[in-house]
Amino acid sequence: MPHLLSLNSYHYRRGGSDVVYFEHEALFASLGWQTAHLSMKHPKNLPSLWSEFFVDEIELGHSYGLLQKAVMAGKVVYSLEARRRLSALLERFPADIAHVHCIYHHLSPSVLPLLRERGIPVVLTAHDLKLACPAYKMLNRGAICERCKGGNLLHLVANRCVHGSLAASTVIAVESTVARLFGLWRHNLDRIVVPSRYFEQKLQEWGWPAPQLVYIPNYVDAATLQPDPAPGDYLLYFGRLASEKGLRTLVRAAIETGLPLRVAGTGPLESDLRALAAGHPNVQFLGFVSGAALWNLVRGSLAVVLPSEGPENAPMSLLEAGALGKPVIGANIGGIPELLIEGETGFAFEAGNVQALAEVLRHVHGLPRARLHDMGVAARRHVETTFTRERYRDAMLSLYASLGAGGSLAKETRDGRAD
Repeated sequence: MPHLLSLNSYHYRRGGSDVVYFEHEALFASLGWQTAHLSMKHPKNLPSLWSEFFVDEIELGHSYGLLQKAVMAGKVVYSLEARRRLSALLERFPADIAHVHCIYHHLSPSVLPLLRERGIPVVLTAHDLKLACPAYKMLNRGAICERCKGGNLLHLVANRCVHGSLAASTVIAVESTVARLFGLWRHNLDRIVVPSRYFEQKLQEWGWPAPQLVYIPNYVDAATLQPDPAPGDYLLYFGRLASEKGLRTLVRAAIETGLPLRVAGTGPLESDLRALAAGHPNVQFLGFVSGAALWNLVRGSLAVVLPSEGPENAPMSLLEAGALGKPVIGANIGGIPELLIEGETGFAFEAGNVQALAEVLRHVHGLPRARLHDMGVAARRHVETTFTRERYRDAMLSLYASLGAGGSLAKETRDGRAD
């Protein structure tokens, strides 16, 4: 059977990209592929048979001594440790193809030339815009920014685009400069999977050739999620509490309307959001929620809100909400509008506009329950017919086969002789 190696910075479900990393590997394991993974050591990691090869933890937002900072800065730019660990792993696991997820700034692009040297085709899923914007969010002070498009990375440093830190921004500027000078990304990626048409267009605008980009949308295995389209009595946001997620706008809109809002998740913005909502009991913060408890929380909601103010890709939370039978209120930014059918599975609003969001929240809250129920049914149907496991599986198998990996299995699967 073919061998698939997956690479990702985190080996726990930290965000949507990590969910895709785990689900992708599990899908190919279910098809009979041999799988292995390379990641970073972390206290929250899930158990792994390959943890002995994981690289030491790096977190740019943590406090370290000067020597530690110097060592870690070097690893961010080009990690010799990651190359050594990968080389050792490949001695035990003869990969036929490598699928890269989010490896910056932890494994670093140093692993890519080694894979190329070993003759292993490399596919990267573009979960964010790192291949264009060095700070990967394409945001500057809350607004979309493409100043580095011309190649001048001094904008990154001048605007402190990484964690608002001059030091961290300088390290990433150096990392990106080295990667560009030596073509670490451009010369070592065979294909780039883009889960949204928005990302496909944006990467082309930044100089990536169209033939190198392959549109394969994310999926949710809807069969594993029991929907409940009956409207609940609260609005819900679940995900990371970060500035680019538009949560200040959401909390302000909830305060203005007085409608009940529940926020599930943790992140760097949590204390600011709690302070903003102080004295407004209609806004509740639930902390980290996962698994069955999270799905029950979604099922009990009126609608799920994605108020992002950064150029989102193809949010898993939107697909998960739809699979659970809930309409979504989403900002009209990035790839979010691609996943919504306006007025049928959800509603869009102008990103960052408190009044526009408040108006949509009031509208949705005032809809007849029968209409909301029908929207939940439509959302479920949209996910289980469009963003399917089978579509994702066949597209990935075809992609891998085009690169010389698993060709016979891809044909068997498409012919119906493999589950």
